[in-house]
Amino acid sequence: MSAAQWMFRLSLAGALMLSGCANFSGIATQSTMLVPHTLNDTHQPDTTDFPQQYWWKKFGDSRLDALISQAIAKNHSLKVVQSRIAGAQALEEATDSARYPQVNAGAQSTREHLSANGYFPPPLGGSQITMSSASISGQWQIDWFGKQRAALNAAIGQTRAAQADMQAAQVVLAASVTSQYFTLARLQEQRQIRQALLQQSEHNARLINQRVAAGLDTTLVQRQTQAQAPQIRRDLAALTEQVAISRHALAVLIGAEPGETDQLAARLPSGILAEVPEQLPAELLGHRADVAAARWRVESELQSVREARAAFYPNLNLTAFAGSEAIGLSQWFRTDSRTMGVGPAISLPIFNAGQLRAQLKGRTVQVDAAIETYNATVLNALREVADKLASRQALQTQLQEQKSVMMQLDAACELAKARYQSGLTNYLTVLAAENAQLLQQSILIDLQARAFDVDVGLMLALGGGYASSAIPVSKSLAKESFQNE
Repeated sequence: MSAAQWMFRLSLAGALMLSGCANFSGIATQSTMLVPHTLNDTHQPDTTDFPQQYWWKKFGDSRLDALISQAIAKNHSLKVVQSRIAGAQALEEATDSARYPQVNAGAQSTREHLSANGYFPPPLGGSQITMSSASISGQWQIDWFGKQRAALNAAIGQTRAAQADMQAAQVVLAASVTSQYFTLARLQEQRQIRQALLQQSEHNARLINQRVAAGLDTTLVQRQTQAQAPQIRRDLAALTEQVAISRHALAVLIGAEPGETDQLAARLPSGILAEVPEQLPAELLGHRADVAAARWRVESELQSVREARAAFYPNLNLTAFAGSEAIGLSQWFRTDSRTMGVGPAISLPIFNAGQLRAQLKGRTVQVDAAIETYNATVLNALREVADKLASRQALQTQLQEQKSVMMQLDAACELAKARYQSGLTNYLTVLAAENAQLLQQSILIDLQARAFDVDVGLMLALGGGYASSAIPVSKSLAKESFQNE
């Protein structure tokens, strides 16, 4: 065995012995991942797949379906998120390429005048020569301690997080389009009611004018009646403004210019979404893309910590080269002008004033931050679901009571018309009954629109049908500590 081989083996043995002394003591994560148990405690877990991916189709509105499809295809904010995925994938590919041998080639030819008093004596010194060289070199860093693999896993985690962010953005976009569409529908229906109220007010004013002329009513009543129409026209102008603004907002969401939705006639659905399953297990939070993204970022940071720990251990590089080097072009490709070499190289950090420990501490703190971000995301998801369920229950009661009000007013209106036709009362009584009916219909429309909006919010809170494949989170995700090995 040659002296060089003995030297390499001794160096390798010494490096491995020193690596056993790598000190990680006192560097550990402080945060623990939150594990939610249930969304409600009154039922056993259910495996119902809720909500479905294309939940908005349950509203049965082809115009809404087309708007959401256009938004997903053309929304500019969504394209920004898509570009982040491409960036994360590029980083992943670059990180992966470092795990494999790298081969490079180079060649150069230089015309040079040598000093007569320099390194080379005459006659070579003082003459002009051509220095030519060409070589192929390769290098391979052997990943004995998993540093490169950990870096790749960290990059993969960031890519998966970016992909989940994309899905979350799509879900939010679909919910935003649906909510804005229902807002537009509510405003348009409220405008129709105000137009009906205006017609009633003008009819009522004409009847009062006739009664005043006949001495059956006072001027005071006449003035009060005449003040109603300007108020309604004021409300109509405000609603017209809100309709225009709502249409513009919807146009931006679908990636269009404001005028593209000017002729859009939205409508509220004829019924509420299918009933929410009584059992809502905490596993449904896995349908939320933002929760999945937060988990991937925790995993990515854990892999970054493993990469930082691997920096305490030796690096082993294998290098090789082959080529030709000669003075003068005529000698360049001769057999005796060839050069070649191969050999390993080992490097081991021994003293760096705590730099590696500081880097490991920094990565560990980032793990804590990622875990706390995940915990906050989970708690926020739980709150959103709880809020929407509470609002949904309250709105169901309000809608039921409002429908009872409408039934009574419908009956009162029919009775007023019958009494008028029988000559038992004047037409002002009918107009008053119809006015009360329209005002309560306005309240019903607002409640229905809010109920649909709450349904949309519940779909969003439960992830909007996002379904990711199983996330390969390491066993140490819930509680990771890095002790001295």
